[in-house]
Amino acid sequence: MSIIDPKKVLRGAIEMTRRELIDLCLELPQSYEDYPFDDVTPVIRHEANKKMFALVGEKDGRLSISLKCDPFEADLLRRIFKDVNPGYHFNKTHWNTVTLGGDVPPPEVKRQIEASYGLTKPKMRKRKPDEGD
Repeated sequence: MSIIDPKKVLRGAIEMTRRELIDLCLELPQSYEDYPFDDVTPVIRHEANKKMFALVGEKDGRLSISLKCDPFEADLLRRIFKDVNPGYHFNKTHWNTVTLGGDVPPPEVKRQIEASYGLTKPKMRKRKPDEGD
């Protein structure tokens, strides 16, 4: 069962608006929209740990999204897609910025959003032996 409605993503990245991209991220459980930098740059965070998993912006006049990524995969995606670049204003090893409307297919954008969400979600706390149920 997919958390994100694939019909929204499959419309095509070229047609996707900023609001639709934000809403796509917000469909993931326990996520919320925040504006820590200014009134126009949304950051999408986990409610439980407040960690950011997406930042929606513009690059060269085109809609973009910065996402956390496994370092090996980040490098691989940059080699495959010209519209995946090292994270703009982020740690270049762990973050990519994906420019929409180019060579990254919508299902791949969706997959990268979900992967970023997974990498930043709260860790399960290990229960100590003396803690009861």
